[in-house]
Amino acid sequence: MKILEVNAGALTNFEVLDFLQAKGASKDPTRVITKVAHSEYKVYDYLVDTAASDQTRESIDEFLTSIKRHDLAKTEVLNILNTRPAGEVEIFPIIENCEGRFPDEEVTEIVDLVTKTLPPPPNMKQEEINKGDEETATLKNEKDEISEDPMDTR
Repeated sequence: MKILEVNAGALTNFEVLDFLQAKGASKDPTRVITKVAHSEYKVYDYLVDTAASDQTRESIDEFLTSIKRHDLAKTEVLNILNTRPAGEVEIFPIIENCEGRFPDEEVTEIVDLVTKTLPPPPNMKQEEINKGDEETATLKNEKDEISEDPMDTR
């Protein structure tokens, strides 16, 4: 193997998982036939239970094409791809100064884009996805109540 470009950029979890699978990593209990290091198996075992295991190159390409119209940094896009947030609550820690940079509608668009283009993690049940939607709605209601005139004593 020849290194063409040193430190060409950060890899998505999907790319790392794909590399490990190409190298021979699997859920095979014996794990003695392949040339995969013990530490690489630990990474593989972790990534198999994340959103990366259900992603495809096509879904990632579709997401990357769609997300371009939002002004996100490369690291923010990478973190969104790797964590696959299911609600607005999970987007805010990923995007720096999210409230200042994006109106609520655009944050909702980003979350919708994630849920439409990227498959949910294998361990995320439909109930958890719905729960995330409920939490987002609750937070919106709380924010609306806080933004009302504090001098209004009714």
